[in-house]
Amino acid sequence: MDFAYSSRTAELAEKLYAFMDEHVYPAEKVYDRQIAENDNPHEQPQIMRDLQATAREQGLWNLFMAHDGLGAGLTNLEYAPLAEIVGRSIIGNEAINCSAPDTGNIEILAMYGTEAQKEQWLKPLLNCDIRSAFAMTEPGVASSDARNIGTTILRDGDEYVINGHKWYSSGILDPDCKLMIVMGKSDPDGPAYRQQSMILVPTDTPGIEIVRDLPMLGYHDRLGHGEVTFTDVRVPAENMLGQEGDGFLIAQGRLGPGRMHYAMRGIGIAERALQMMCQRAQDRVAFGEPLAKRGVVREWIARSRIEIDQIRLLTFQAAWLMDTQGNAAARMQVAAIKVSAMETAHKVVDRAVQTYGAAGVSDDNVLGRFFALTRALQIADGPTEVHLRTMARLELKKYTPTPTEA
Repeated sequence: MDFAYSSRTAELAEKLYAFMDEHVYPAEKVYDRQIAENDNPHEQPQIMRDLQATAREQGLWNLFMAHDGLGAGLTNLEYAPLAEIVGRSIIGNEAINCSAPDTGNIEILAMYGTEAQKEQWLKPLLNCDIRSAFAMTEPGVASSDARNIGTTILRDGDEYVINGHKWYSSGILDPDCKLMIVMGKSDPDGPAYRQQSMILVPTDTPGIEIVRDLPMLGYHDRLGHGEVTFTDVRVPAENMLGQEGDGFLIAQGRLGPGRMHYAMRGIGIAERALQMMCQRAQDRVAFGEPLAKRGVVREWIARSRIEIDQIRLLTFQAAWLMDTQGNAAARMQVAAIKVSAMETAHKVVDRAVQTYGAAGVSDDNVLGRFFALTRALQIADGPTEVHLRTMARLELKKYTPTPTEA
């Protein structure tokens, strides 16, 4: 068992640490200020365009992408530590074109898109000429069970007609967003896991209405989380991703690697929160001595170190399994890291907030945003309870004499 990074990962990690220190962290407040000054708060600020230009020059671009000979060609295990490094900043992933929902959309276009779809959408996304959104979750149903989704995608001659209501459609408010991948029912009466399809919908298609931008615990994301309605939205039949009824298959192909990305970014958040907690504990004096002298603060620091390292190793195992045995073989571990990484990150951020006191609940530093994000991500991309349900069923199979699941 070798815990060393590959030579390629080690080289890129060194470059990424320098890129983050020299460019990304100093740009965070500039990024927020430029957003506040823009007429449209969802427009990409100039500082981000500058960061992306630097990332391209340094070869730090599309590192997540391994399909079709595109991107850096890294394995999941090679990319995982790099996702952690950029995950330490809210703006890190966007700076190297490795941010959601584009990463997942790019991967499924590469895996399931036709050559025409790739030419029209994949290449511009990889070049960051456009951005995309993913529309799956709905306000009217428990979308944790995607069989509940009510949006319809019905064939009408050479077109599909889409009707429905989505929300938390991430990325839709960005003026550069030109494409939505929409999940809905193309065969409402078919087998449970063949009713759904995914289809490519240009954002300027008539019948699409963005109702509002939704916050996450008070924070509005620059890319936006839109509530969107579809009223008789017509797109060409060739916009179907894969075949009719492939929606669940495509979703699993999208969500496995995506959850690994989320986990490593969560670990990155936890690492930065721990760093901030340690610095604050050393610098802040209460009752005649630094907070770092207090037993409870030392316990927070020690437990945080243990928990972060545990989750990192579990995530590496999941990435290794995906690389060597496929996404299906890593289903248990992928579910585990989605649960544990976000819970751990939230716990560590909470300790850092407590260490900072009043400053921890202000907007003077990044902790408040981290707190909201790590809490929201215990719901987004599959709530914790659904992943625990999956894990329990897989574990119980080992002890059940019949193959029939409860």
